[in-house]
Amino acid sequence: MKIYEKAPAKINLMLDVIHKRPDGYHEVEMIMTMVDLADRLEMSALPRDTIIISSQAGYIPLDEKNLAFQAAKLIKERYNVRSGVYIHLDKKIPVAAGLAGGSSDAAATLRGLNRLWGLNISEEELKKLGAELGSDVPFCVTGGTALATGRGEVLTPLPNPPQCWVVLAKLPINVSTAEVYGRYRNERIQKHPSAERMRTALESRSFPGVCRELGNVLESVTLHMHPEVAHLKETMLRLGADGVLMSGSGPTVFGLVSKEAKVSRIYNGLRGFCKEVYAVRLLT
Repeated sequence: MKIYEKAPAKINLMLDVIHKRPDGYHEVEMIMTMVDLADRLEMSALPRDTIIISSQAGYIPLDEKNLAFQAAKLIKERYNVRSGVYIHLDKKIPVAAGLAGGSSDAAATLRGLNRLWGLNISEEELKKLGAELGSDVPFCVTGGTALATGRGEVLTPLPNPPQCWVVLAKLPINVSTAEVYGRYRNERIQKHPSAERMRTALESRSFPGVCRELGNVLESVTLHMHPEVAHLKETMLRLGADGVLMSGSGPTVFGLVSKEAKVSRIYNGLRGFCKEVYAVRLLT
């Protein structure tokens, strides 16, 4: 028996950092949604008690450093599963890109092993397991569009954005989320994005409103560390994207595009200096 799971990338429509918490995490407000750029996982049971991960991507760890491996180990131990699993990970989402690729792989592993081993774990419990693995994993378990608060694990479902194209571009640099949060200073932010205004735009299905309310306070750190990310944003706007923002801690920049006729121009214009460019739809 084989189980297949899709692990889509997420983008942040808005991201605000409220304060640093006593536990070392940051209190955040984020509105996230998913795009149709996805890893794919194939899982099959093994008779011996082991976890094996393979991938066509030669640049990702296949041991306990991999979040999918950690997810499999967690669910095995928590539910006392004695059989093993073989997971093949077809990697399409860029790594260290602000797109939650590893978190989505972990979420897909939890969903898939729940089915493979017939554990009948509720979605709520899967989200709690996911929160032990990373702040973005609970959102990736459920998908859709949601307001995430706390350290990212408290989710409130929201209406999906109006359907549009999304052009994503990742420069050949890796950004450490921990380093970005470590360098973040709230007092430097003159204007914080508003979760309430973005929520209103989503509820009224206003594409111009969604574009107008895009905001990410972590840009204040990443764009300072990597000015080329700011140049990428400016280029995407110049080429005709309706709204542009860095996703998560970066360095991926995405542009929302309402008209399909603009997509090719933006895609081709970015490919001139950026190898990893994707034109996809929102996953609504």
